[in-house]
Amino acid sequence: MRDPYEVLGVKKNADAAAIKSAFRKLAKKLHPDANKNDPKAAQRFAELNSAYEILGAEDKRKAYDRGEIDAEGKPKFRGFEGFGTGSDFARGGGRGPEFNFEHFSFGPEGARRSSGGPGGFSNFDDLLSGMFGGFGTTSRTRGRGRSGFEPEDMEFPGRDVAAEVTISLNEAAKGTTRRVQLPTGKEVDVKIPAGLGDGKQIRLKGQGLPGPGGTGDVLITVKVAPHPYFVRDGDNLRIDVPITLYEAVLGGKVRVPTLDGAVELNLPAGTSSGRTFRITGKGMPAKGKPGDLYATVRIALPDTSDRELEELMRKWQQQRPYDPRTDLK
Repeated sequence: MRDPYEVLGVKKNADAAAIKSAFRKLAKKLHPDANKNDPKAAQRFAELNSAYEILGAEDKRKAYDRGEIDAEGKPKFRGFEGFGTGSDFARGGGRGPEFNFEHFSFGPEGARRSSGGPGGFSNFDDLLSGMFGGFGTTSRTRGRGRSGFEPEDMEFPGRDVAAEVTISLNEAAKGTTRRVQLPTGKEVDVKIPAGLGDGKQIRLKGQGLPGPGGTGDVLITVKVAPHPYFVRDGDNLRIDVPITLYEAVLGGKVRVPTLDGAVELNLPAGTSSGRTFRITGKGMPAKGKPGDLYATVRIALPDTSDRELEELMRKWQQQRPYDPRTDLK
């Protein structure tokens, strides 16, 4: 993969804001939806995302600048501590200045030194055996090289891919299947189980980005869009139901919507505004039994003024005064 700075078209001293701005601009330009006739669009878009994964995260960017990871975010093999040319061990370590390791290679026979001085260890596998007490001959490494290392030991798995999908509350209650486009341009079908909460994740095994050691996963974050009048509270739902003044005073049957059709609520006479009624089993699906619906009634006065109502209230105020706020004093 190319240098992430080159992919994003920014200088190495660019600040986080400049990097984010460059990514957004290129993401719009290179998105596969905007380049449907270009077979390489998904590849370029994936490269752009990989570059931003490194430069967009402060810790990864510093690690890349220090040479600790490569352009794909994989750790670089930096040898073993103490083997540099400036260490005492490399300068001879009591065995003479000619004792020096210059290069190591990995092959079917394990990790080996390509050059070295006389005396001491004749090759790198002997050195590892000396350091780790016969590590190369343990049962764990039997069948490999004497050093116990194979090329597979230095391989890293593919990367996970993150995406989001937004569904309605009704879809969350009943479950649904949605087709989701990943940042790489690939499309996947996601089965969303009934009752899944907002912000929960679904993992699709082996559908992420490939790597030498395997393929990563896809992590889908499910967002549930706000409903016009239902509010979710765990497995329960809450709703405010407007009622008239005469319904509050006289009582009666009030229709209350639910996710699977309206039901009738028997409102007793003399119901105060703010009173909450529980409607069993009309919430979200859950293990064992579904949640409930909590309906809170709110008295709604007419939109226009009514002289008769006002006169009635004045008469009521004079003849039957009462104070509902005595507990607040």
